[in-house]
Amino acid sequence: MARREERKLLVGLDVGTSKCAAVVGQITPDGEVEIVGRGEHASRGMNRGDVVNIEQTTQAIKRAVENAEHMANCRAQSVYVGISGTHIRSFNSTGVAPVRAGSVSERDVDSVMDAARAIAIPADQKILHVIPQEFVVDGREGIHDPIGMHGVRLEAKVHIVTGSISAAQNIYKCVESCGLKVDKLILQHLASSYATLLPDERDLGVCMVDIGGGTSDIAVFRGGSIRHTAVLPIAGNQVTNDISVAFRTPAPYAEELKVQYGVALPQFAAGHEEIEVRGVGDQPPRRLSRLTLAEVIKPRYEELFRFVRRELHRSEWYELIGGGVVLTGASAQMPGVVELAEQVFELPVRIGMPHNVAGLKDVTRNPAYATAVGLLLYGRQSRPQVARAANQGFGYWMQRAGEWFKGSF
Repeated sequence: MARREERKLLVGLDVGTSKCAAVVGQITPDGEVEIVGRGEHASRGMNRGDVVNIEQTTQAIKRAVENAEHMANCRAQSVYVGISGTHIRSFNSTGVAPVRAGSVSERDVDSVMDAARAIAIPADQKILHVIPQEFVVDGREGIHDPIGMHGVRLEAKVHIVTGSISAAQNIYKCVESCGLKVDKLILQHLASSYATLLPDERDLGVCMVDIGGGTSDIAVFRGGSIRHTAVLPIAGNQVTNDISVAFRTPAPYAEELKVQYGVALPQFAAGHEEIEVRGVGDQPPRRLSRLTLAEVIKPRYEELFRFVRRELHRSEWYELIGGGVVLTGASAQMPGVVELAEQVFELPVRIGMPHNVAGLKDVTRNPAYATAVGLLLYGRQSRPQVARAANQGFGYWMQRAGEWFKGSF
């Protein structure tokens, strides 16, 4: 089999607390993304989104990427990497700039975006994203693409995401130690939203909750744009720990019980059904009711959803998400999670599967790969802008230079 052309490939790398997942996507002639390879490996060097062991994280990344390369029959050169963790901060900002030539140009948009990001942030933080929400031209609001519009004053409302410099540098170091280049570091819940949310949900108002192993990531959209993001330190690993403590079984076996037999609502478990629980050390295995397992799992998921609801009330977005809640991530797959979430949120809830991609069904129909697939979609969206500038070549840059002179003199 011939190797695929590297220039048409994108690689998404989701470095999570419990596992590292890599997905290879091929851009088809019609511009769509086809999943052609996937790989994953258990992650032991991460804790709640932060690298705590460089060597173990590097090994997890290397193994996951190698598995994906083998399946896709390719060699990865660079990757789009997701970042999350309790160090992530986000807020909204506004910038104002004059329109230099009577109608809004790309240079005017660049200027107003620079003005919006010119804010004071802590010395240990760096800006990861400046995401435009809407533009205002001479007081006219709700504009998403102002280029070409006539006016004298341009305003931009943006959502800014910052992260720890050291956390980002640690991820860069782990990826580069595997011989890979980082195309871009992308907020994980922003990537997940690309893969799971539908346009009408973004317009009406929706809250996406990506439940991972170490953190649960929140992203609120309304009017087609992202409005609020947050990270909660409650996720799937806390459920595993509860099972381990309650059933007195090692964490790896507790994880197996959660994945194979776990349900988030007791009514989803038959009272007579029993499961075997391994003991610690030389202790013999025991048989316990599956209903008891459900009664251990439910309080932790309930606590998570109540924290999410509290965050939505605190940020004053709860009343504005008419589209309800979308749950994604590996820990959202458990039976009963949607029904429990609907009870807590008092809103419609659905599971967010990756969409707008073709290829491997175990990726495209699995919420555990939402972030990795979203990284590919983010990469596909950012590529045409680079290609357009490259294809237009000298004439493009002469045009930009002409706009600069026209606006300055």
